[in-house]
Amino acid sequence: MKFYSPLTADFFPNEPDYEDEFYDEYEGYPQDGHELLEYETAIHDAVENDTRDFGGDLMQYYHEDDSVRGKVVTAIPSVEVHGNKLCGCLTVELKEPLLDDEQTVLCNYISGQYSDGWGEGFEQRKIDVGDGKLYVHFWQDRDFELKCDVPDMTEFNKLLNRPKKPKMQLIGQDGNIFAIMGRASRLLKSSGQGDKAKEMLDRVMSCDSYQKALNIISEYVETELSPKPTPKRGRGDAR
Repeated sequence: MKFYSPLTADFFPNEPDYEDEFYDEYEGYPQDGHELLEYETAIHDAVENDTRDFGGDLMQYYHEDDSVRGKVVTAIPSVEVHGNKLCGCLTVELKEPLLDDEQTVLCNYISGQYSDGWGEGFEQRKIDVGDGKLYVHFWQDRDFELKCDVPDMTEFNKLLNRPKKPKMQLIGQDGNIFAIMGRASRLLKSSGQGDKAKEMLDRVMSCDSYQKALNIISEYVETELSPKPTPKRGRGDAR
């Protein structure tokens, strides 16, 4: 899951114009998330470099022996465009979902890290951006909030509910393409996939070879020609 929060910064130009009424040589030009969009890559790289020594995981500094510690694997800060502005983005890996009170505990801990822990050190590190320097703040003393992003599960649910391909044997059966096509069509219709049956028939009737026709049919029903899933390699197999 991800938690987004406001991102602000102070920009100090390389050649400041001291006559600019909006410029303060000690505080620079204030920048909000919209203005920071052009510096996304520089800020992202700066966060990554700054957190490299401890693997980027702010949970390394969480010392409570509680349910939050048991459920949260990592909590890694970064930046991401969200809602047409650059925001602080905390990516949290979980063993199991957090309860509401556990999420509150986590957010309070991260808020402390942003204000007095890691974030306090990060905002003192300059980020060169070509025409000047940025000092980026993950914490603000007002309007600060860690907002949980709820992912859109629509596409995921579509995959879960997608009908499985019915199985159909080719070897030892009538090899006539019309007979094969008819069997496949009946299987699809009996499994509630009448629209797929029509789509398959249209594609098969417009192809120009027997082998292509078999391959098309094998996309809709599982046959000896259907592609097999690639087995996952263990870590020991990687080179």
